[in-house]
Amino acid sequence: MYRLLEALGLQRSDYRSSVRLPNAIAFSVVTAGGKLVKRRAWVGAGALAVFVALLSFAPVLDRLVLFPSTRPIDPADAVRRRLLFQGGELEVWIARSVVAEVNGRADTFVLRFYGNADRPERWVAAEANMLGARALEVWGVNYPGFGGSTGPSRLARIGPAALAAFDEMKRTAGKRPIVVSGTSFGTIAALHLAAEREFAGVILHNPPPLREMIIQDHGWWNLWILAGPLSRKVPAAVDSLTNARRARAPAAFLLAERDAVVRPKFQRLIVDAYAGEKRIIPLAGADHLSPLDRAALASLNSALEWMVPEQRRIAHSDGFCAGALGVDR
Repeated sequence: MYRLLEALGLQRSDYRSSVRLPNAIAFSVVTAGGKLVKRRAWVGAGALAVFVALLSFAPVLDRLVLFPSTRPIDPADAVRRRLLFQGGELEVWIARSVVAEVNGRADTFVLRFYGNADRPERWVAAEANMLGARALEVWGVNYPGFGGSTGPSRLARIGPAALAAFDEMKRTAGKRPIVVSGTSFGTIAALHLAAEREFAGVILHNPPPLREMIIQDHGWWNLWILAGPLSRKVPAAVDSLTNARRARAPAAFLLAERDAVVRPKFQRLIVDAYAGEKRIIPLAGADHLSPLDRAALASLNSALEWMVPEQRRIAHSDGFCAGALGVDR
């Protein structure tokens, strides 16, 4: 499961103690008569029943791919906002760029979704100023069960949480443009929004097609006995290929050339399926965790100008702040 877990933003230390399932289930066929045959038949039937029940009712896939972090993280200048969500709270961290602070308002809003092993507290304040002199307001979302967001942590809650955050941002932004941005696991939430809502554009960095990666990368070692049922447990709301086919917002794809976690062939599945206008920003020599360099930031800035009309931002630019926009740790 290493590559699947890494694609969702996990490090080795994050899943050493995770639930471990057998690589395969062997069934013994006994042709001789007697009590031993009946006993083994009952044991086999019982094991099969337990296996089916486990995959059907237990949150096995959630526990394999979601590892929520709740430890305190310094948010720098970001401000915490709590949204009502499914009887609990959804935590959002908000920061404005220097230009937005000086102007007293933001001209463009960015809704940000990070990797499974990352949290918005680390990045929101810095990312607000990483794309030149724009009057931006960035909202970073903690998934259910992450940070201060109420649990449990479930894949089925990712889509509704993304919709709740977007709808609240839309109420705040009014007619001002919204750009949705996701990195690695965060692209799952971003693509769900691209299929369900209208907005100015979407940024997708190293997007994983979760269902396809389970089958193609992890079916062979368990003869698809485990991978097949697990792939069918992926909720429709987080099926990135289906969502990409329904998306219409202009999209900028940032694709790491040497990504060993979400391999380029999987990233291309999302790119090829995406129905809206799209631009590809190749990240030459980059791996899954490589920060964006100045050339990539310049290309991303150009994509933002394509998504958001030029008149919505101030004319001058102080250049780029070299940082880790889009890093999935």
